[in-house]
Amino acid sequence: MFTHANFSRSGKIVHGFSTRLDGASRRLDLGAGASSEDWAAAAAAVGAPDMAVAIISQVHGAGVLWATGPGLVGEADAVLSREVGLLLAVRTADCVPILVAGEGVVGAIHAGWRGLAAGVIPAALAELDSFGALSAVVGPSICMDCYEVDEPVVEGISRWIPESSFVRRGSGRPHVDPGAAAVAQLRASGLTDITRVEVCTSCDPRLWSHRQSGAAAGRQAGLVGRLC
Repeated sequence: MFTHANFSRSGKIVHGFSTRLDGASRRLDLGAGASSEDWAAAAAAVGAPDMAVAIISQVHGAGVLWATGPGLVGEADAVLSREVGLLLAVRTADCVPILVAGEGVVGAIHAGWRGLAAGVIPAALAELDSFGALSAVVGPSICMDCYEVDEPVVEGISRWIPESSFVRRGSGRPHVDPGAAAVAQLRASGLTDITRVEVCTSCDPRLWSHRQSGAAAGRQAGLVGRLC
C-alpha cells in the first residue's frame, strides 16, 4: 500500500493506493470481479478495517457523483462524500488516481487520458468549490518513458494545460506523463497543496499495468475516507 504522509497530516482522513497484494501478502485484484472480501482487505490495508467502500462504474469521462453509503454509486469518474466512516475508491491499471480532501469532504478521481481530456479534474473540483482549501495526492500511474501515445492524446489533454507540462517529443511518437498532467490540471484549478506518489505502474512489478498485461491486468485502487 502506497501513502503520502503530507496528505494525511491533519489526522482527519485515511488514504492509500493498493498494490497487487493485500496486507497479508495475498493477491489483490480490485477490478470488476472484486468481492466484498477483496474490498475489506483493501480497507484493512489502508488502516480502516471497519469502513465500507463506495465505488463507481468508471467510463473515462467527466461525470461526478456524491456518495452517501457504500456499494456501487453509479456511472462516473469521480466520487465525493461528506460522510464519516466511508471509503471512496477509484480503480486503475495505468490511469491516474487522485485523492482530494477538504474541510468535511473527501473525493476520489479516476483520470485516464480521456478523462484528463474531458476535464474530470476541474469538474470534480468545481463540485468542491464551497469546501475551502483542498489538498490532493496523485497516486501511481504510468510514467513518461513507458507511455508512448498518438497525437490525439496530446491534443485532448492540451485543451486544459500547456503541452510542455506533460509531453516529451523526439524523433518518434510523443511520450506523455499523465500524472504530471493531473498535477498541472490541479494547479490550473487553483490547488497549491499537491503531493505525488511517483511510482510507475508499468515499471513496478508490485502494481497492475494494462500496458504490461493487456486484458489480463487486474486493478489497484486509490482509497480515501473521513475519520471525523
